[in-house]
Amino acid sequence: MSDSKKQALSISSGAVIPEWIDINGHMNVAYYVRAFDMAIDEQWAGLGITAEYIANNKASTFSVECHITYQRELKIDEEFYITSLILGYDAKRIHLFQRMFHKKKAFLAATAEWMNLHVDLDSRCVSEWPDNVFDALREITINQQGEEYPEEAGKKMIIKKPIYSL
Repeated sequence: MSDSKKQALSISSGAVIPEWIDINGHMNVAYYVRAFDMAIDEQWAGLGITAEYIANNKASTFSVECHITYQRELKIDEEFYITSLILGYDAKRIHLFQRMFHKKKAFLAATAEWMNLHVDLDSRCVSEWPDNVFDALREITINQQGEEYPEEAGKKMIIKKPIYSL
């Protein structure tokens, strides 16, 4: 895989630590979100959004929506990797989709879909990406061309034939 393709897919990795295990003996739901969030931090760094960027520009990203699906459980010490795709972006927002895979068995463990905003930290209002970040977004999305739109993206929760519904 080329470096530009790897950057487009933004691959991160980790392992399930004992503190992440719940009473059911598997990774607790909150730590899937934590692992996905840590992968986003890595992706942001690749875009130039680092602690230095935040301090110098008084701007950052805020997550405004997130949808997680849990496909298969992960247990203590199991290694995983996360891929990220940018599904869309505009002057102020980024729509991101992630998949978490078991590293050795290669099964899909979970997905995460996010909407993030670029925010001016002084005004606490949404603001436009600076040119260097916007250019990095453009380059990454050019490099990820040919990737298929994830079938898991854009889903909503519903019981098709509920016994009870509001």
